[in-house]
Amino acid sequence: MQLGPYTLPNALFVAPMAGVTDRPFRKLCKQLGAGHAVSEMVTSRKDLWQSLKTSRRANHEGESAPIAVQIAGTEPLMMAEAAAYNIDRGAQIIDINMGCPAKKVCNKWAGSALMRDEAGALAIVEAVVAACAPRGVPVTLKMRTGWCDTERNALALARAAESAGIAMLTLHGRTREQGYKGFAEHDTVAAVKAALRIPVVANGDIDSPEKAAAVLKHTGADALMIGRAAQGRPWIFREISHFLATGEYLPPPPTRDVQRWLTEHLLDHYQLYGEEAGVRSARKHIGWAVRSLPGGEAFRAVMNTLDDGQAQLRAVRTFFDDLADIHPLLPSLPASAANQDLIEQQA
Repeated sequence: MQLGPYTLPNALFVAPMAGVTDRPFRKLCKQLGAGHAVSEMVTSRKDLWQSLKTSRRANHEGESAPIAVQIAGTEPLMMAEAAAYNIDRGAQIIDINMGCPAKKVCNKWAGSALMRDEAGALAIVEAVVAACAPRGVPVTLKMRTGWCDTERNALALARAAESAGIAMLTLHGRTREQGYKGFAEHDTVAAVKAALRIPVVANGDIDSPEKAAAVLKHTGADALMIGRAAQGRPWIFREISHFLATGEYLPPPPTRDVQRWLTEHLLDHYQLYGEEAGVRSARKHIGWAVRSLPGGEAFRAVMNTLDDGQAQLRAVRTFFDDLADIHPLLPSLPASAANQDLIEQQA
């Protein structure tokens, strides 16, 4: 798939998720079959650019190209400056956040709240495109179907954004009012795809190879973006890719491969955050990885009491060693028994 000057290896993308899609997670997903990954949103506020949180989000060391950074804000000039700032730090694609439903973002009229002011939203798109175009950097846009059921304006805004120079548009099939409740609808995605010439990416509730195939067939989308379903299961990208290419399912990954992937991810995670903060923030990734496994809930309860990196690594290795002795291929509990607590914010 082509995005500006970049040829992406496939059309399966990692969604930007606050507190999730940091550099280690993006690298892991790309390793396991994702063709593109977008960073957590980076604020357009200059006074926060030097903060530890923003500096970590802008860290792309060792990440394969193209580097895509999502920016969030409300003022066209500030968003243009944020685009330039991130390009100077390695961004090769800039993504505009008009999809985040979080109250702390929308209360400041950023994220999906921008869709309530079409003129203001378009001014942001125009300013960011103007800042990026001279440097050969494509601008993409992620948004929702609208603010609420009575304010669904994705199609009108998508057409305007395309005219303003957006290179690709991603649409989450929910309104801001829905958050992540209910079900994503992809009729709006299909309508937007039919109206635009640029690539359109479908997002929302794509959690299996069958669902991926169904959404592609229904929408005609050029690509799929996967968020929460990749939490604890980053190999979903290669599972979907194989199914779309062959109509066949991949077997579950070897349990010891999952152990190795998670261990490498944890080491990269500690390197980015430092051991103390890294151990705490790694707990959610470990929890997602074990939630549907036999003994996973009991292990997570114990693991969450550990505050030392080496102890955390030993516990993970031991858990998967014991599991692999019984299950050479990764097992899974029935859906009713698995932990379904998928609450991280997806931008």
